[in-house]
Amino acid sequence: MVFRIFLFLIFVQSAYAQSNISVLVDSLAQTSSENEKSRISIEIASKLAIADWNRALRYMDIAKESAQNSGSDKTVADFYRNLGDIYLDKDALDIALEHYLKAYHFYETKPASERYKLENSLAIIYARTDKEEKALHFFKKVLDYQKQQSDTATLARILNNVGSFYLEKKVDSAVAYFTESLQLSESISDPDLKMFLHANLARCYVLKDSPNLAKRYFNKALIDVENGANSRGAAWFYNEFSEFYQKNDIPDSSIYYAQKAVAILDSVAPFGFEQQRAVGLLYKGYIAQGKFEKASAFFEKYSAIGDTLNLEDKRVNLEKLLIAEEYRNKEKIRELEESKKQSRNYIILLGLLAILLVLGMLLYRFRNKLKRANLEKQLATAKEMELNTNLQLKNKELIGKAMVEMHRTEIIEDILNDLKEIKRKAAKKETQNAIDYILKRLKRDTSSNIWDEFELRFEQVHESFYKNLSEKHPNLTSRDKRLCALLKLNLTSKEIAQITGQSSKSVENARTRLRKKLDITNSHTDLSVYMSSFG
Repeated sequence: MVFRIFLFLIFVQSAYAQSNISVLVDSLAQTSSENEKSRISIEIASKLAIADWNRALRYMDIAKESAQNSGSDKTVADFYRNLGDIYLDKDALDIALEHYLKAYHFYETKPASERYKLENSLAIIYARTDKEEKALHFFKKVLDYQKQQSDTATLARILNNVGSFYLEKKVDSAVAYFTESLQLSESISDPDLKMFLHANLARCYVLKDSPNLAKRYFNKALIDVENGANSRGAAWFYNEFSEFYQKNDIPDSSIYYAQKAVAILDSVAPFGFEQQRAVGLLYKGYIAQGKFEKASAFFEKYSAIGDTLNLEDKRVNLEKLLIAEEYRNKEKIRELEESKKQSRNYIILLGLLAILLVLGMLLYRFRNKLKRANLEKQLATAKEMELNTNLQLKNKELIGKAMVEMHRTEIIEDILNDLKEIKRKAAKKETQNAIDYILKRLKRDTSSNIWDEFELRFEQVHESFYKNLSEKHPNLTSRDKRLCALLKLNLTSKEIAQITGQSSKSVENARTRLRKKLDITNSHTDLSVYMSSFG
C-alpha cells in the first residue's frame, strides 16, 4: 500500500512534447545529425512501447547505433537513460537499472542540475527493489538539490516520497518528513498532495497507536477530498478511512466510506486492487453488523475481482518474462555479432600479413613458394570455417525462435483453457464478459502462424533449399517439406518432437515415410546429409 502512494506522488521527469508518431518518423528521415536520430528514434520507441513492442525494439536499435556513431558521450548517456525509462514502465526493473547505471557513469560528475532527474529514477528503482541504503543515498542527493531551488511544490512532493519510504520502517522519521512537507504545501494549491499528506500522517499515528490524532488527520484529509482531490486518490483515502473505522470496531462508518470508494472505483477502476480492497471492507463490515446476506453478495464480488486480478497478474508476468528473455537473447546475439566482427578483423589482419609475407618472399627470389601456397590454403579454410560458423549461428537462431514461440503458444493455450473453465463456473454476467474480453485478447496474441514465420526465416538463410528440393521431389507435401527443413538443420528426432509437439515415435514414422517418398532405399544414407545436398 505504501508503495502505491509512493508511486502516485513520485517526482516525474519532464517528457518531450507529445508528437504524432508519423511526424516523428518523417523528422527522422529528414535529419542527418546522429544526435537527432538517436533522440527522435528513442522518442518513437517510447511511444510505441505499449502498443507495438517489436516495432519499438527496432527504433531502440536505431537510437543505439546513432548514439554510438555520434561520438558524443552525452548522447549515449541520454539514450541509456531514456531506455531505462521504457523498461521501467514495462516493470523490467533489472534491465531498467542496468541502463540507468550506464547513463549515471556519465552524469555522476556533472552538476546537480543535470543529474538530479536520473538520481531520482535510481532512487525509485532501488526503493522498488528493497535496496534501502542505495535508495536513501539517491533520495538524499535529490532532496539536497531541491532544497536549493525555489520549487516549493516539487520539494514538498519529494519530502512526501521520503516519508512514504520510511512509513513502515521508522514511523518517527516518516512523521518528520510528512510534517515538513505539509508546512511547505500550505503555500501552494494542491488538494491531492495535502490529502495524501494528511492521510499519511493519520496512518503514522495509527501505527503509533494514537487513534485520536489519527482521526484528526483523517478528517483533515476528508476536507482536502471535498476541495477537489482527484477521484482515484479520493477512493484510496476512503479505503484508508474505512479500514481505520474497521480496526476500531465501528462498522457503520467503515461501511459508509467503503461504499464511497466503491462508487468511485466502479467507474474508474472496476477490476483494480483498490476496488477489491473496498469490496473486502464492505463484506467485513456487513459481517460485523450481522448482515450476512449482504456480506455474502459482496464476498462473491470480492472473489470475482480477485480472480480477474490473478489472471491479469499472470498475463503481466508472462509479458515481463518474454520482454526480459527477448532482451537477454538480443544481447547475446549482439555479443556474437561483435565477436564475428573481431574475427573478421583478425582475418583481414592475417591476410595483410600473409600478403606482406608473400611480397617478401617474391623480393627474396621467390623463395619458399610451397609455403605461400600453404598460407593461401589456410586462408581459404579459415573463410570456409567462418561461413560454416555463420550458418550454424543462423540455424541456432531459427531453432531458438521456433522453441520460444512454441513455448509461448503452449503457455497462452493453458491460460485460455483456465479462463474457459473459470467462465463456465462464474455466476456473474459481468465476470463472464470480462473473461470473454481477456480471451479475445489472448487469442489475438496466438493468431500468428508460427510455421509460416519459421519457413520465411528459413528461406532467408537457405535460399535455394526448397527450390532444389521441389525440382527433384515435386510430390512432397508442405508437412514433408517442413520435416526436410528441420532435418537440414541437423536436428535429432527428439529435438524435432520438442519443436513440433509430437512424440518421438511419430517423428520416426514420419522419417520412414519420407524415405519412401524420396526413394532412399539404402538405410545407411543419412537423411540430414541427404538434405544438405540441396543447398
